[in-house]
Amino acid sequence: MITLTGFADEISADLKEQLDCLQSEGIRYLEFRGVWNKNVLDLTDEELAQVKEMLDERGVQISAIGSPIGKIKITDPFEPHIEKFHRAVQAAKYFGTRYIRIFSFFIPENEDPSVYRDEVMRRLKELVKIAEEADVILLHENEKEIYGDNTERCLDILTTCSSSHLRAAFDPANFVQCGVKPFDQAYGPLRPHVEYVHIKDALFADGSVTVAGQGDGQVPEVLAALKESGYTGFMSLEPHLQAAGTFQGFSGPDLFKEATGGLKKLLSDLNWSWN
Repeated sequence: MITLTGFADEISADLKEQLDCLQSEGIRYLEFRGVWNKNVLDLTDEELAQVKEMLDERGVQISAIGSPIGKIKITDPFEPHIEKFHRAVQAAKYFGTRYIRIFSFFIPENEDPSVYRDEVMRRLKELVKIAEEADVILLHENEKEIYGDNTERCLDILTTCSSSHLRAAFDPANFVQCGVKPFDQAYGPLRPHVEYVHIKDALFADGSVTVAGQGDGQVPEVLAALKESGYTGFMSLEPHLQAAGTFQGFSGPDLFKEATGGLKKLLSDLNWSWN
């Protein structure tokens, strides 16, 4: 059995609307990226307390902090970013999750990522060290235009940093947008490192995002293989069906429900239970 969760800020900026939509779909977790048009790391202590009170009232828990850590240029100063990372750790502790989603830094356009490899690894190892001390788990998402955007460089990160506190968040649509076939070329090498799954699909033709199973992300094959391997973790809906930006996407409640329905159908086809 797997557990459904999702980026509820894709539903609405309003927390009540987020929770109403999740509840209507039987989803009891959310991946916390933002609310009230603010990123989770920019919320005050009072705002975090308000969120927690509403979540507790509705019986909803946080699956992961959907942080933007690592979504800066590799040439940008790193120290200010470390301060934001400490805030992410605080938020994870406050909401009772061990997971923090991260990235591996934007590479300058048209430049060879290998030029920046050492600096990427230095920064990630610093984040991992803090994660180990805080006993949280970093989930590296394969995002386009960062160092770890394809199979080889994701594997490079995970093996070079080599820590149980750095794992992979597998995102089929992001691989498609980088010209990688998610099941044929990424799943096998990365499966030993996968601890979390983002559910969205995309088309090779133009990179546009679709409901899971309607694109080129080989989502049915990925899900079947995950089930066969005994995966029992989170599957996080990140539909991006209306808009997809650098730091967040948006779908609205109707399209979010459509995305949820698409995933539920794929799970039903596999006779795979969810909660």
